[in-house]
Amino acid sequence: MVAEIEDSALLKVCGRAGVGMFAAPTAVEREVRRQYEVRAVHRVDAIRERFYAISAERRIRNPLVQAISSAAQRELFA
Repeated sequence: MVAEIEDSALLKVCGRAGVGMFAAPTAVEREVRRQYEVRAVHRVDAIRERFYAISAERRIRNPLVQAISSAAQRELFA
């Protein structure tokens, strides 16, 4: 290990320059690959990231919030 970087933007720039590797969630893999011109070298299936939508309402009634929630379920968890 040459460096431990906590700044995610700097980490990705170093990865793009070919001087390091970084982890990224599978949910945003396509965007990270496109934006930073990098490729996946390994997947670790045992690591999971959880996303929560918290609402004071038992059921989401706001159409905009419902649309965002539905899109997230389709796009992130498909």
